[in-house]
Amino acid sequence: MDYKKAGVDIEAGYKSVELMKEHVKKTMRPEVLGGLGGFSGAFSLAKIKEMEEPVLLSGTDGCGTKVKLSIIMDKHDTIGIDAVAMCVNDIACAGGEPLFFLDYIACGKNYPEKIADIVKGVAEGCLQSECALIGGETAEHPGLMPEEDYDLAGFSVGVCDKKDMITGAELKDGDVLIGMASSGVHSNGFSLVRKVFENEMTKEGLNTYYDELGKTLGETLLAPTRIYVKALKAVKNAGVRIHACSHITGGGFQENVPRMLKDDTHAIIKKDSYEVPAIFKMMQTRANIAEDMMYNTFNMGLGMIVAVDPADVEKTMEAMKSAGDIPYVVGSIKAGEKGVTLC
Repeated sequence: MDYKKAGVDIEAGYKSVELMKEHVKKTMRPEVLGGLGGFSGAFSLAKIKEMEEPVLLSGTDGCGTKVKLSIIMDKHDTIGIDAVAMCVNDIACAGGEPLFFLDYIACGKNYPEKIADIVKGVAEGCLQSECALIGGETAEHPGLMPEEDYDLAGFSVGVCDKKDMITGAELKDGDVLIGMASSGVHSNGFSLVRKVFENEMTKEGLNTYYDELGKTLGETLLAPTRIYVKALKAVKNAGVRIHACSHITGGGFQENVPRMLKDDTHAIIKKDSYEVPAIFKMMQTRANIAEDMMYNTFNMGLGMIVAVDPADVEKTMEAMKSAGDIPYVVGSIKAGEKGVTLC
């Protein structure tokens, strides 16, 4: 008896590491100390000394049951972008700069090429957010997970000067809400998505082309979560002070928008201020989902919402566009009971 006969292939693990090294190298920043393969990732904090009052920010998350679609389609090179996005967007939402990321992959069986593909996506997410991939773990779980299955999660650490944190404290009556377009469903609500498209949850079904989507169902649903780090950085560099910010993730508008508000402020969002992507309309019609439930589950086409002074609207939108994002003026802040109204 040995470890391989028990279901864990150490040699496959070594091969995975070798295959992923080329992707990891692309994400390196000058602050990274040492190489891949150590017991811990090392990152120099020398530059933080330049800040008046540095604050570390952290985020951890996974991709939910979106991973199941990657498994069905046998396409694993973008799901890693989702894992990074879910973490770094939360850090950027608080005004931070993501510094580094670590991933964790649990699998029923280590297929080195598949693991390398997953990490390729993680590395791409790190490149998009300008953070370093400084470590990770791939764990085989024979008997706990089917051989073809895996789950992916990770965490990131970022930093900002305390004076630059986005806390919502400066939010005021009359502030304008600007939303940035999402790339689709992102990584939330996929248990409902899979229920809506229950009959299409096969490779053939997901590869079906739909005119209203302009692509296959699988391509639409697997579209990686948009990373907004560069856009928020561009706004800051443009000299705009963001008063509040909300990352629209699980719980949609109803749960996430109030998180950006201080007491006695109310957000008004106009649903017709931007184009809701076809995939959301398709799901709502097909499964007869109540509109309130749609906005309480999905991002409905807006992945990040910021509040700024009316005088800064044009400058904010130009900065977002310069980073490749699509901004919309979607509403405003009013004095009133803390909460959000969609109209």
